[in-house]
Amino acid sequence: MDKVDIIKQPVKHELEAFRELFVTSLKSENPLLDNILAYIKNRSGKMMRPILVMLIAKAYGVIDDSVRHVALSLELLHTASLVHDDVVDESDERRGQQSVNAVYNNKLSVLVGDYILATCLKHAAITGNVRLVELVSKLGQELALGEVIQLSNLSNKDFSEEDYFNVIRRKTAALFAAAAESGAVAVGAKDDDVKNAALFGEMLGIAFQIKDDIFDYYDNNDIGKPTGNDMMEGKLTLPAIYVLNKLNDESLNEVALRIRSMEATKDEILSFVKRVKDEGGIEYADRVMHEYRDKALDVLPGYIRQDIRDALTAYIDYVIDRKK
Repeated sequence: MDKVDIIKQPVKHELEAFRELFVTSLKSENPLLDNILAYIKNRSGKMMRPILVMLIAKAYGVIDDSVRHVALSLELLHTASLVHDDVVDESDERRGQQSVNAVYNNKLSVLVGDYILATCLKHAAITGNVRLVELVSKLGQELALGEVIQLSNLSNKDFSEEDYFNVIRRKTAALFAAAAESGAVAVGAKDDDVKNAALFGEMLGIAFQIKDDIFDYYDNNDIGKPTGNDMMEGKLTLPAIYVLNKLNDESLNEVALRIRSMEATKDEILSFVKRVKDEGGIEYADRVMHEYRDKALDVLPGYIRQDIRDALTAYIDYVIDRKK
């Protein structure tokens, strides 16, 4: 049994019902809107975040409609944020497939993202749990704030790990934290268990983003972005930040600032990528990623079912071992 099978096993039947709910939630009587929504549904991935909601819920209780609808709400919020992010980043591809704005256009992408966001709030309300509605709403704020902070960092002349983690906690880790927390909240778990679930999700999300950032240093068509693509957008991530602070090399710092201001040439970026790899940036990021993996597993209580523990362990190992 591979990692994905181990992850899904405890919620196998519930996941099938969730997929049906996801498909029916993204429909419209308007032909154009329905066509775009169908395109988005066809691009949907492994449903890893809804699986996390359901695994945590099953660790502390029984999966019911409230769990399913909050899982759907979070997945729709995530989907809407990706549609909007591709417009902001002017991205033509996501994970090896054409982005919505590349197939249609920016105006339609923004409007469809808004429609999905409204649908997200509808399903949060269906839970009838104000705490879950607040959790989803706060997550929407965090995701947007993460984007704003990241854009403001483009003019920052410092290379701070603290700033880097501040962004990824909001842009990526917040979503995993909300998924885990909402699963616990939806089944009425104790406050300490809710807190630990959120911490598990946050640590998992940080590891997930570090892995994504490592991908930027390698050319892989399956991922849908060439080497240095993040840097073409002015983003300096953990491998680069580590090397810049380790060396404090004036000429390398100048190239890094040119990358941030999006003035660097492709050759400069490729040379920068090589230097970061040669100076141990990837190994450092990989080590930090594994530290967050261990932190995540440490907060899981000892009394949860073994199959759930195995699934959550396989989940985070899948995140750090994945190839795309």
